[in-house]
Amino acid sequence: MSQIFRHSTNTFTRVIIFGAVFILGFAAWAIDRLSRSDYATRATQSREQPVPFSHAHHVGGLGVDCRYCHTTVETSAFANIPPTKTCMNCHSQIWSTSPTLEPVRASFRSNQSIRWTRVNDLPDFVYFNHGIHVNKGVGCETCHGRVDKMPLTYQMNSLQMEWCLTCHRNPEKFVRPREFITTMGYQPAGDQEEIGRKLMSEYKIQDARTLTSCSTCHR
Repeated sequence: MSQIFRHSTNTFTRVIIFGAVFILGFAAWAIDRLSRSDYATRATQSREQPVPFSHAHHVGGLGVDCRYCHTTVETSAFANIPPTKTCMNCHSQIWSTSPTLEPVRASFRSNQSIRWTRVNDLPDFVYFNHGIHVNKGVGCETCHGRVDKMPLTYQMNSLQMEWCLTCHRNPEKFVRPREFITTMGYQPAGDQEEIGRKLMSEYKIQDARTLTSCSTCHR
């Protein structure tokens, strides 16, 4: 019986099989990199807002403490957006006729909230409590970055689970004394991990096993 396929067909088949493995491997790698990229997570991308509020000016330039506007970060699960009245405490006297701030004045006159665009937004299946993190010594800049250098606010980190676990597995590398929670550019007065371990005991921070339990963040 004559041979149906040439001998070269075997080589061609092997090339296709091995090529498919490499192609699938590359596709998996590319998808993984894309899912972690700033494009997918929207990290480092400024959000357009109805009023171009500058943290760089207010925090970095004027030294306004985070808690002056975000009054509930120490006591609530959610960080509040300041009411228009907070803005008008200053802007009824400063830049009171600026066209840029007309949406703020209009909001104050009408008692209608400004529709700000949310910058840091976790999925609904994630439970996050601002108050717990602040009171356990997690600084604002640890999650939000150097907002004192942001003319327009953007999401600093990916907010993906692997990023959260980096801290939950080794909290001693990140926690700081509570009096420095809102300090931008904080530098520890000594070895961070040694200080962190002492603060973990003082602030009664749970061990890594508890902090990385699924039920801690997914309820």
